[in-house]
Parts: sequence; C-alpha cells; structure tokens
Amino acid sequence: MSRTESGFSVLSDDFAAAPYRYFAGLRERAPVHYEPAIDSYFLSRYQDVKRVLTDHETFSTETLQVRAEPVMRGPVLAQMTGAEHTAKRRIVVRGFTGQALQEQMRAIHVNAAGLIGPFLPRGRVDLVNDFGKPLAVHVTLDVLGLDKKDWQQVAAWHSGIAEFITSITLTPERRRHCLDCAERMEAYLVPIIEQRRRHPGEDLVSKLCTAEVDGIAMSNRDVTALIINVMAAATEPADKTLALLFKHLIDNTEQMAQVRRDPSLLSAAIAETLRYTPPVQLIPRRSEKDVVLAGTTVPAGATVFCMIGAANRDPDAFAAPDTFDIHRLGTARSFTAAAQHLAFGTGLHQCVGTAFARAEIEIVAAMLIPLLDQVRYSPGFRYRETGLYTRGPASLSLDFTPVHDGVPVPD
Repeated sequence: MSRTESGFSVLSDDFAAAPYRYFAGLRERAPVHYEPAIDSYFLSRYQDVKRVLTDHETFSTETLQVRAEPVMRGPVLAQMTGAEHTAKRRIVVRGFTGQALQEQMRAIHVNAAGLIGPFLPRGRVDLVNDFGKPLAVHVTLDVLGLDKKDWQQVAAWHSGIAEFITSITLTPERRRHCLDCAERMEAYLVPIIEQRRRHPGEDLVSKLCTAEVDGIAMSNRDVTALIINVMAAATEPADKTLALLFKHLIDNTEQMAQVRRDPSLLSAAIAETLRYTPPVQLIPRRSEKDVVLAGTTVPAGATVFCMIGAANRDPDAFAAPDTFDIHRLGTARSFTAAAQHLAFGTGLHQCVGTAFARAEIEIVAAMLIPLLDQVRYSPGFRYRETGLYTRGPASLSLDFTPVHDGVPVPD
C-alpha cells in the first residue's frame, strides 16, 4: 500500500518513528499533503519549501502568534517585519557574531572541557544526555550573561516552552504545564532585566536592556521575548547536530577517518549533517491568499508546514540525497548560500543563531574527535530519534579509549 494514500498521516506513530522513509513517497505522490485533523498542509519538495520561506508577502509568520507568542511572553523575531525586525534582529545578531563571537569561543571550549572531563577516564559517555544538552544550556547562559548555577531549572522551563512551540497537538494538561514554565521563566528573568538596566555589562541581556528601537527602549516584555527567542535559537540546533554528526561519522567509518586526518573537513561534515538530518524538521507559515503549489490550491489563511527534512533529501536539489557525503560541497562552500540546505531556514527569517551554532559545533567537535579515540556505540545501545517538529537522538551512548590526561584548555 502506498504510504501516501488516504490513510497516511504525518501525525501517526509510524511516521514519528521513521519519517525519512516516507519522504520520497510524499514528494512523488503527495507533495502538498493535507492533514484534516489539524487543517494544515505539509510541503515536501525543495522548490515549494524554498518558495514559501522566501515569499514573505504570500506566506507570513502569523502562525507564531498562536504557536510561540504565548510562551515567548511576547512577539518573536520571526513575527516582526520592517524597521522593528531589522533593528531587533541586528541587536541579537551582534551578540552572536564578530568580536562577541570571538570572546565566546573560549567560553564554549571551557564549558565543553568541564562537562566531558569526568567521562574521559571512564571511556563511555551519552553524548546527548551527559554532554550535549547541558552544554547547549551552559553556553547559552554564558552568552546571555545568566548564572549557570540555575541551569537545570532554566533548562526545565525552556523544555516546557520548546514543547509548546514544537508540538503539533497538546493535551490541556501539557498546555497548562508549558504555560506555567513560561510564566516561571518570565518571573525569573524580569528582576535580572531590571538589574541589568541599572547596571549594564557586556552580556547580551544588558545589550537588549539598553538598546533602543526608533529611539524607544524595549519593555521588559520585549526583552523577555528576545531572551527566550535566543535560548531557542542557540540550544535547539547545537545539541542535536553534535550528536547527529557523531552518529553519521561512526556509521561512515572512512569519512570519520578522513576528518581525523584532515580537520579542515569538519565544517563540511557539519554542513552535510545539517542537510542530511536537520534538527528543525518543520517550519510553519500562513498563506495570506489562495496559492497553487504543486498543482494543489492552498486557501488563504491556511497553515503550511515546510518539511525541511524532506526538502533536504529532494533529488531535484541534491545528487544522491539519501547518501551522507562530507565531500558534497567541499570545505570552502559548506556554510555559504551554495550549500543550499534549508536546516536554518532561508530568507528574511533565517535563524539568528546560524553563525553561533556553527562555531559552537565546530569548536566542540574539533575538541571531541581527537579525545574520543576508537569511538563506537556502547554494547547493547539501540539508536532512536524522537520529535516531529524538531528531531534528534533520544540518547547516544558511546564507548571510546579512556583518556587519563584531562582536556587541554587553550590560553
């Protein structure tokens, strides 16, 4: 039976367990797939997805008013347009690029060294739960200038916020939980925001607190929304992509050996990981008028989900798309527009954390690959991915040759 016949649903357990095996069927037979239970359209072809993400007049981000604003505690960057979007995005991007990024690189390395250190003599680590998730939160708190002693509580609140944004459907109980997490996060942040207004530092929260848009300082609610926006942008791609990178290199031993011999290939391996298994699988938009996509009319006001994982495996855009190949583009083009993949979106609302995520993953992977010698899956480990909207390994238990000399931290 065709996987795209009337009984097929992207909301099914079968799809959630292994979405990649359905993508070719969707692209070929149902490139504009309608889900009546949620009155939404799912697009799987590269050209259609790219059109939706770049045609900002026809496809707006208004869906985020319902999907994100309640837990972000205010409008997020993707909802904004015009001068407000330009000004606020510039403030945030400055916290992730240039001199600010250079200063963060050592902090990324120090955080990674401290987290991996206890596991090196043991020769075993869960790269997701022991390392990747706490690392992403620690580094993000450093960028923002928030106290890392609160990281577990902040991570728990952030998890609830992310659940609200990335769930296609939520039970009333889970919805209440997510909204409670958002309220608690806001209550935690407001006193910090007020303190940074009085005594600003060099951290990103201080820069948000002291910045002006059209000559007017941002409100506490504006700053809170941008802080939570940054948390989502900085944490979601990093921990998932790092684990997926190691999985693909372990599964492709010759490519792992090539990266070990030639570290300049690392950026290409990361870019190919983002194409092959993007951590953000769905990006929502709203059609502002009736529009025809792949022969199907999508009505005005409809929710459209761009299936990034399917678009990134479209043979019309990528040769041999279901093959992991770190030599697909070469190192020079891996993080340029020529890379083509849509893992960070594209157009006006491309993820603000792109440069930071790349730097973080490169720094951490470059440190880990030499340390995790003869790395392989732990005995008895069974790989499993989770997530429909964002997707990554539930865990990644790895064995490697134990290290007893500790982790060198650069001066």
